[in-house]
Amino acid sequence: MFTLEIDSDLRLALIERSFAKQYLEIVSNQQEYLSQWLAWPPHAKTEDFFLRFVRQSLLDYAEGKSMTCVIIYQEKLVGNISFNTINHRLKTAEIGYWLSQEHQGKGIITRAVSKFIDIAFTDLDLEKIQISAGVDNLPSRKVCERLGMKLEGIISNSENLNGRIIDHAVYGLLRKTPPLKGDEEA
Repeated sequence: MFTLEIDSDLRLALIERSFAKQYLEIVSNQQEYLSQWLAWPPHAKTEDFFLRFVRQSLLDYAEGKSMTCVIIYQEKLVGNISFNTINHRLKTAEIGYWLSQEHQGKGIITRAVSKFIDIAFTDLDLEKIQISAGVDNLPSRKVCERLGMKLEGIISNSENLNGRIIDHAVYGLLRKTPPLKGDEEA
């Protein structure tokens, strides 16, 4: 299993079939909570749903289009983080994530997103990271702000969350490039 250790409590693992049952368990128990900001939980009723998700995620990863990882906190699967899209031509990626309710407020997502930002800028040589969060999803917006991301704008009527139309706050972070020779004093 491909894993990235963030610290002694937290690691990320590339998605694989063996995680489908654990995904189903979390989503079945927390469907109402997760559905506040995610459109797919009401449709995730079987292990096969997650097996299809894993299969597609691995195909997209192999093609360099995305990267999906499980979040493992204290040896337990607690959520998901991904580069939902990777655009190599524009050198950008969009990060998405979700975390089980009982693990909120522990800095897990902030640490995981920070690791993904590092991967994007260091390993993938990207120039920009973007996160879209529901305007009223204050915890997600605070993650972006803690990590130094800038609010680039509000997109109205951006998503239909199972009949509820919401606006998105779009945050971006550009890779800091070292100054060119001679520009240090400018």
